[in-house]
Amino acid sequence: MTFAPEWTDTADVVVIGTGVAGLAAALAAHRAGRRVVVLSKADQRHGVTATHYAQGGIAVVLPDSDDSIDDHVADTLAAGAGMCDADAVYSIVADGYRAVAELVGDGARFDESAPGRWALTREGGHSRRRIVHAGGDATGAEVQRALDGAAQLLDIRTGHVAARVLHDRTAVTGVAVVNADGRGIISAPAVILASGGLGHLYGATTNPEGSTGDGIALALWAGVPVSDLEFIQFHPTMLYAGRGRGRRPLITEAIRGEGAILLDSQGNSVMAGVHPMGDLAPRDVVAAAIDARMKAIGDPCVYLDARGIDGFDARFPTVAASCRAVGIDPVRQPIPVTPGAHYSCGGVVTDVYGQTELPGLFAAGEVARTGMHGANRLASNSLLEGLVVGGRAGKAAAAHAAAVGRSRAIAPEPIIHTAPKRRELQKAMSRDASVVRNAAGLRRLSETLSAARVRTVASRRDFENAALALAARVVTAAALARNESRGCHHRAEYSDAVPEQARSQVVRLVGDAVCVEALSAVPC
Repeated sequence: MTFAPEWTDTADVVVIGTGVAGLAAALAAHRAGRRVVVLSKADQRHGVTATHYAQGGIAVVLPDSDDSIDDHVADTLAAGAGMCDADAVYSIVADGYRAVAELVGDGARFDESAPGRWALTREGGHSRRRIVHAGGDATGAEVQRALDGAAQLLDIRTGHVAARVLHDRTAVTGVAVVNADGRGIISAPAVILASGGLGHLYGATTNPEGSTGDGIALALWAGVPVSDLEFIQFHPTMLYAGRGRGRRPLITEAIRGEGAILLDSQGNSVMAGVHPMGDLAPRDVVAAAIDARMKAIGDPCVYLDARGIDGFDARFPTVAASCRAVGIDPVRQPIPVTPGAHYSCGGVVTDVYGQTELPGLFAAGEVARTGMHGANRLASNSLLEGLVVGGRAGKAAAAHAAAVGRSRAIAPEPIIHTAPKRRELQKAMSRDASVVRNAAGLRRLSETLSAARVRTVASRRDFENAALALAARVVTAAALARNESRGCHHRAEYSDAVPEQARSQVVRLVGDAVCVEALSAVPC
């Protein structure tokens, strides 16, 4: 018995995802003359993406500033804790201004300090002011608005869940899809994964509801490796409003860039003596310091004191609205914050053009591991990478499709996977694979995931649960194999980084087994 499609279609390039990387890729492929189909799980054409929620801005070196590409690269490498690919970082950073200028050509408008001059702010880990922003703290929403406007000419299919990347073992042939009309197949020689992150592995996250590790699972099921997934960035300042579940508002670190400081409930500085950059230390450092302080004094949160910032409401309208929605006046009260699952630093292994090891399969944005971020994402490098690599992947996919010509996809076997109930998975991940992990907790987590029931994938919810379960298995295995603390990965038993472990682990799916090319083991 096979997937048994109830409908079929064809395209040159299929893009999975409608955030910054997905739409940048789709527009580039379309402008190269290819027939592009964009798949979105959302029920509406303009569904909310992780891009929409991005507050801080885009890190970019302006040609008329005293900043330099080398300085931006140096800050990125420092934040990445020895795990970045320096050549990849330089390639992406150097292409940043061109990509942002192209976005402006598509209609984006950034805040200005004077007519014709973009306003710049500074965020954690940056040695200079190089962050362009829009609407104060609504940069992502402006980027999404501009791309949505440019994408009006694209064929965007809503309510379409990409359940499998299809291939003939040598190259991509298409995508298996589930939608309201049932099971379908779109034959295409090129597929671009731009499905975002995996924040909903955890009970509380800054990510939208669709961030369920879809692209990670699709790549692994297609035989393509992933890497660096033990490095999950917990944003230091997610709004704390009780022990709720699901997406919570982000409190942008640009607020600390304008002078706000982190305090505990006793009024003591959280970051004093922790790092030379203080409250503007890289995210992993600040998140770990907050986690340690909360555990030490038994509090569920710390506080961001922004009362000294003039014109707070005008500069940070999104944050101000989120705070007031839960009864906090940030002008008069410190903001309660706690670390929250934010970005995956790793993902599907690609080059800086989004190409994976499977011809015809590309990945861009948060789902991809280009070597840009290493063990920790530098603030506001994410939108930058999405624009640059998304556009490159679209052009490369278009060129591949033109060279290969039409493809014919064959229906896969029935899609059956093991997956625990989502709340059980999130509870276990939040307990055992959060900011600080240990071997006992990771082994317990692995046992929990292994005991999951077998389920058939027949809906979006089924697929997301299966994807989350596989992503959780990979994160757990990779975290257990890395016996050190580095970047976003903190092991309680190993407080320091080990120089010999300053390299990426590659993870593959062999049969149904997660195979980690451990730091001290032979390849899978």
